[in-house]
Amino acid sequence: MAASWADEASSFSTTVQHKYDVFLSFSGINTRMNFSSHLLAALEQHGFYTFRDDTKLNRGEDIGSELLKAIEESSISIVVFSKNYAMSKWCLDELVWIVECKKTFNRIVLPIFYDVDPFDVRTQKGSLVEAFAKHEDHFGKSSDGKVEKWRAAITEAANLSGWDLKNVYNGYFPQAS
Repeated sequence: MAASWADEASSFSTTVQHKYDVFLSFSGINTRMNFSSHLLAALEQHGFYTFRDDTKLNRGEDIGSELLKAIEESSISIVVFSKNYAMSKWCLDELVWIVECKKTFNRIVLPIFYDVDPFDVRTQKGSLVEAFAKHEDHFGKSSDGKVEKWRAAITEAANLSGWDLKNVYNGYFPQAS
């Protein structure tokens, strides 16, 4: 993308109507066909109008600006942190804007830690070490602070109270005994 997400986002109005109840941010590699699909179904079953990229993106539209707009037009963002979340530049760009909308428009952000340790996400350990090493190799340390913004957004979102889902099977919560 030629323009940065923040530049594009600044063109949106500060008095945006809520089009979506929930925006789902997740790594498709890890969770699209299991946990995120189950979460989407449960949210919609309970009446939450939810944006997920493969179900609500308009064909032929610019993906980046559509995602920014959907994030801004959502009351709540649910961020599903998983092993490959930080490998995706798309996920990280979404997260930066999610955190910005939390600060600017008082949006709610709910993190879910799916098969990752919340401490590792907060401190960028475990699978995040490799992800950020690759991003720094690719973008360098100066690239208008992109990698630093990603790191700050992950830390900020991971410091919010959320759910640690280490004991799920194929996206389902275990039954209570």
